[in-house]
Amino acid sequence: MKLPFAWRSVTLIAVSLLAVLLVFSPEYGYHRDELYFRVLAAHPAWGYVDQGPLTPMLARLAMALFGDTVTALRIFPALATATLVVLAALITRELGGRGLAQGLSAAGVATAAYPLVAGHTLLTLSFDMPLWAAAILFILRALLRDQPRWWPAAGAVIGVATYNKQLIVMLLIGLLAGLLLAGPRRVLASPWLWAGAAIAAALAVPNLLYQVTHDWPQLKMAAALSQDKGADFRIFFVPMQFILFGPVATVIGIFGWLRLWRDRRVRALAVAYPVTAVVTVVSGGRYDYTAGLILLLFAAGCVGAARRPRTTAAALAFNALGCVVIALPLIPVTALARTPVPKVNEVARESVGWPGFAATVSGVLRGLPPADQAKAAVLVGNYGEYGMLDKAGLPRVYSGHNQLFEYGPPPETADVAVVLNVGTRVALAQFDTCEQKAQVDNHVGVDNEEQDMGVFVCRGHKQPWSAAWPQWRHFS
Repeated sequence: MKLPFAWRSVTLIAVSLLAVLLVFSPEYGYHRDELYFRVLAAHPAWGYVDQGPLTPMLARLAMALFGDTVTALRIFPALATATLVVLAALITRELGGRGLAQGLSAAGVATAAYPLVAGHTLLTLSFDMPLWAAAILFILRALLRDQPRWWPAAGAVIGVATYNKQLIVMLLIGLLAGLLLAGPRRVLASPWLWAGAAIAAALAVPNLLYQVTHDWPQLKMAAALSQDKGADFRIFFVPMQFILFGPVATVIGIFGWLRLWRDRRVRALAVAYPVTAVVTVVSGGRYDYTAGLILLLFAAGCVGAARRPRTTAAALAFNALGCVVIALPLIPVTALARTPVPKVNEVARESVGWPGFAATVSGVLRGLPPADQAKAAVLVGNYGEYGMLDKAGLPRVYSGHNQLFEYGPPPETADVAVVLNVGTRVALAQFDTCEQKAQVDNHVGVDNEEQDMGVFVCRGHKQPWSAAWPQWRHFS
């Protein structure tokens, strides 16, 4: 029996969330990824070495429609997260949850840390989460309703998701393993399922061709990420499973996993979570690669949790209190360093201090003699620094980080450079001398990547930039 959808309560929650996200959107300032997307938006392509084109092109559209501001960039993430709330409630309904369960699911997702971060800031996960949720919803409809025509719909969503991140492949690996291990295996013989797979593959072809013709840069990126951070990701994997949506939501999700396991029709999706978790840990992937399936488990758990509405509502309210403080910029930036938030929330930590950073670098550049200013390059170590200096209007900014390497080296005349966040070995392989001229201070005491960073002026030109540039390339 098809259950009614709780449109009023779910819509109220989604619209309220949208309003809150937009109200707080200008606080703290740009995150480094947003500054990077601004740059990529000026270089439309079918793909980039570290991601698909969807998020950068949505940044381009947002700036065209709403202006080049931090709030403008955050409108689409807010809309996407409001959509995620509706999709979570629909997943709960699909699993047998009535109006109260749907409302609990919507409210729990709307106040969970990970969705709030995704809704507040333009990140690839801002759109990855609703795409995963839509694909899961259609998969559930195919399995629970015995309506295989939903497989092509799921395939279309999965195909679109590849333009954002290749991470959607993890859902396919988990689902396939679940169907093989727990069934129903007859689904694998359905022509509708393979039609869905064909649609996903067809939609992904341009992105796949980009990867093939550019020597699989995203695989190199994944390998670099695993090598650089894989050990930390493995250590923090289990605790972060409890933090992403909050501890209360995680406990509800455990009961949701049991609910899926007891239903033979969707047991494959119960198996998908541990399979995805194992693949993530073994490969050294980020601990949030399982977030889409955590949302499914929580939505499933709300069906049973609705039997104890007062207890569940009180527990989710407690969960929300911690998540909201961690995820949204409620704490004044001047007091942020005195709280644990910067240590827990990387997005908050890396969203402060950028104007001061740009002013420091600009001051060093302006301090050069006029003849040096006219030819000096600015060389930075990561895409956030590049993006902020680009936003500030500095000329001749270069970086070997990820996609920025592809935009080329400085001109051969650049034998003077302002250099920061670049290893001494790399810098002195190109320049005769490097002298520190300033130090970055965000003036709020937050210990982020740029705080206390030295800004150097380097001189001399040991080799042509065309020969030296490959040494500046790095993935992270």
